[in-house]
Amino acid sequence: MLRYANAARWQDTFRENRPRPSRLDPYKPYAERRFAEGCTSVTHLHRELLADNAPVTYQMVRAHMATLRGTPVGAPPRPPTVRQVTGWLTQHPTALSDEDRAGLKDVLARCPELDAAAGHVRDFAEMLSDRRGARLPAWIEAVDADQLPGLTGFALHLLRDFDAVTAGLTLDWSSGSIEGAVNRIKKIKRQLYGRAGFALLRKMILLQYRFATPQNRGTG
Repeated sequence: MLRYANAARWQDTFRENRPRPSRLDPYKPYAERRFAEGCTSVTHLHRELLADNAPVTYQMVRAHMATLRGTPVGAPPRPPTVRQVTGWLTQHPTALSDEDRAGLKDVLARCPELDAAAGHVRDFAEMLSDRRGARLPAWIEAVDADQLPGLTGFALHLLRDFDAVTAGLTLDWSSGSIEGAVNRIKKIKRQLYGRAGFALLRKMILLQYRFATPQNRGTG
């Protein structure tokens, strides 16, 4: 507050944005030279500085090494991670940003196998959202023909419950209402665990369904 009271101008109320001095400053040239020589271990460099009686801490050395490990100017951008590419493939195309679309296009252009997998993922998403279960046999055959790791195994496993999967991709009915009821019962059970018996649990479940609206009784 004294800085504001003693200021003659409003500009005097601002502190100069200068880096604070550090005990590591006199040893930064040495650290940078050792880093250029291939010493990238924070622990090793910290021991060297302590042997030279430098009054530095491990955290100081680690923070400075982190800045030295930063991406140099003009370096190529880092490749996308597996999680990023998976998210691009599984999201709806309209949900992707322009940057994500450009990244996905570049990745697919570099990997024909991944481009084929992306097409199969889109086709399966259309079957799932548009209820086109009749296309499932052709989709499984196309995936099996490409022999893509992971996706081929998933497609062939669908043959074990082919009728059930086809019904799920075709019919409007689902077990969502039952799953919702089970989840609500589990929630009440967790709330009463260790504090009540079966009689109270039964009463709370019955009361919930008694006062629930017809629209909410079948939702999860």
